[in-house]
Amino acid sequence: MRQFSYLVSFLFMISVLSSCKNKGEIPTTSGEEPTFNKVDKPNIIYILADDLGYGDLSAYGQQKFTTPNIDKLAREGMLFTQHYSGSTVCAPSRSALLTGMHTGHTFVRGNKEIQPEGQYPIPDNTFTMAEAMKKAGYVTGAFGKWGLGYPGSEGDPINQGFDTFFGYNCQRLGHNYYPRHLWANKDSLVLEENSGKNKGVYAPQLIHEKTLDFIEFNKDNPFFLYVASIIPHAELAAPEEILKKYRGKFPPEKAYKGVDDGPEYRKGPYESQKETHAAFVSMIHILDNQVGEIMAKLEKLGIADNTIVMFTSDNGPHMEGGADPEYFNSNGPFKGTKRDLYEGGIRVPLIVKWPGQIKPNTRTDHVSAFWDVFPTISNIANLEVPQSLDGVSFLPTLLGKEKDQEEHEYLYWEFHEKGGRQAIRKGNWKAVKYNVFGSSDSPIELYDLDTDLGEENNLAKDYPKVVEEMKNILEEARTPSEVFTFDQGTYLNVK
Repeated sequence: MRQFSYLVSFLFMISVLSSCKNKGEIPTTSGEEPTFNKVDKPNIIYILADDLGYGDLSAYGQQKFTTPNIDKLAREGMLFTQHYSGSTVCAPSRSALLTGMHTGHTFVRGNKEIQPEGQYPIPDNTFTMAEAMKKAGYVTGAFGKWGLGYPGSEGDPINQGFDTFFGYNCQRLGHNYYPRHLWANKDSLVLEENSGKNKGVYAPQLIHEKTLDFIEFNKDNPFFLYVASIIPHAELAAPEEILKKYRGKFPPEKAYKGVDDGPEYRKGPYESQKETHAAFVSMIHILDNQVGEIMAKLEKLGIADNTIVMFTSDNGPHMEGGADPEYFNSNGPFKGTKRDLYEGGIRVPLIVKWPGQIKPNTRTDHVSAFWDVFPTISNIANLEVPQSLDGVSFLPTLLGKEKDQEEHEYLYWEFHEKGGRQAIRKGNWKAVKYNVFGSSDSPIELYDLDTDLGEENNLAKDYPKVVEEMKNILEEARTPSEVFTFDQGTYLNVK
């Protein structure tokens, strides 16, 4: 184990040092001086949990367990009550985030496998948020799960603006917490300690250690750090020293029988777990601790006051691998879970801390989505925002200037599994259309989120004019895609 750790640290140090070469003056896009100079330009850390529900944080109402470090982040920053993920599953949600375009325009609109490892890549001509930050003079790093291009493809994180990547390239292999290998930039690092049925390296911990190293190495450079955790995505697994703290505390316990041997073991299928409730809370405990350790690292290095930290989740809570969102009320007051386009599948937590800029312990009801992050960060870094983006910067909201905040005309989602699904939010109206593959005449459901957060009362028959308006938006909001079409459902489902 020690020899492996030394090897990983050495390779990682080389990659980071290489990424820091030729860091001259910060370029501008308009010929004007940037708002921040190299010393004052704020670092940006974006932490993305995996399948964490709106109700899985005590700051958002969780009653069965607490998340003290993330709650502290909320007390010291701003908590968003109406923030939405890019999609209701992994890859398209990340594509919307990194491209600033919703799933009617972003390239990756669904989970699509490339064997033996990886997903369908975003093309080389895609301009990502990481490329924008690199252009602004930031060192860029991604740690955790990628899912937007198989190793070596044009969608590989190293080919999409990240100086450094460490973690899982493939989201299917990211199902397993004791993987056979991880990726350090373009190098596959075999984890001998996880050979056979051994569990010597808990991947989230190793990835976290390299995340902290990245912060340490770049404390004197402006950096953009994308922390794409795999927690608490199935499978449900945690080291024994954490699991034993919660064993027996969440009765009645629920067992899950998974794949524990054979040719598919640790290639995507979930491993068995006898104590799924305790395991789930253990994983949230680990995630919360890691957020706390990131914040402590910033304080220790003296860069906390010049660092923006954002925390969110890629979609609603999952039900795989023995997960029990009903037991934990993981979707809060909302209907639906992962793969739904009801609020429970797409409304997610967002907490932002920016010392000296964001008033502590504040909340906002501003309606925002993943595709807003790109223009927001571009504003902060003094970049010209690409015209192709669907996003609206929420920087005025962060700075307490709500009167200057631009609002969305509407938000749009499409989903390419389970018969095809679409949704629109316009003001307080929410339109949902299922079985899109089957017929263009599938009925549109209509809900008033102002009075019906749980989307229990379909008002389509009472407001035919609103339904007609929503129907037009559903048809106009998307551009055709040759890869992610709406005339058939042939995509390989990646849980």
